[in-house]
Amino acid sequence: MYGYADKAFARQPQDVVPEYHGEEPSFHHTVDCVILGFHRTELHVLLHRFPYKPYKGHWALLGGFVTPDASLDETALQTVQRLTGLENIYMEQVYTFGEVRRVPTERVITTCYYALIRVEPTLDQLSPHYQATWHPLSQIPNLDLVYDHPLMLRKAIEQLRLRIRLQPIGFELLPEKFTMTELRQLYESILDRPLDKRNFNKKVLAMNLLQKLEEKQKDTSKRGAFYYQFDAERYRQYLEKGFLFEL
Repeated sequence: MYGYADKAFARQPQDVVPEYHGEEPSFHHTVDCVILGFHRTELHVLLHRFPYKPYKGHWALLGGFVTPDASLDETALQTVQRLTGLENIYMEQVYTFGEVRRVPTERVITTCYYALIRVEPTLDQLSPHYQATWHPLSQIPNLDLVYDHPLMLRKAIEQLRLRIRLQPIGFELLPEKFTMTELRQLYESILDRPLDKRNFNKKVLAMNLLQKLEEKQKDTSKRGAFYYQFDAERYRQYLEKGFLFEL
């Protein structure tokens, strides 16, 4: 799809630095990341205290400026890695926000991404420099978020809701072993509605995506619930080919 563009770029001499647009006005381009995790029974988002006036102390998504030597994807990935210390992060681009006065002090265009990570590995690794903490989505309306970050969060969740019907990316939010109840609670939190337990279990198991373990979770009931883990190879195939998961 990008073959001609890639070849044209590759043929450009390394010592030639054209300035086709040197007289055009310039402005900042940033990325903001909706970092999502599943904790206990609810989807959470990672926010930090905004350090600049006039919104100093308000909550904000994590972001960074796009530099001349980094792509949008690279900048977004570096932003999440810098904060969490994690590798192999599932991320998707959501939308580019370019309203003229979205930032009142200067002209800034930002591209939003969402990232799906596991909460537990980050609890001891979050960079204290950013004062970042996890917040349940149900509490977000009670927080003061800067700029158009509430809109970014909403668009990211909308895209995630569409994506989980086509690819099993929800597993990126779960620990290596989990119960069917935890899996259902994850989908309920993402979709923001209850799901029928029997119907959900039947549809998930029919995909042959899970491997049932002998181990049980015994701290929730006397009988205990069996743990499951996803089949890595089947998961990879579903990511590549997609599927239709009607809930």
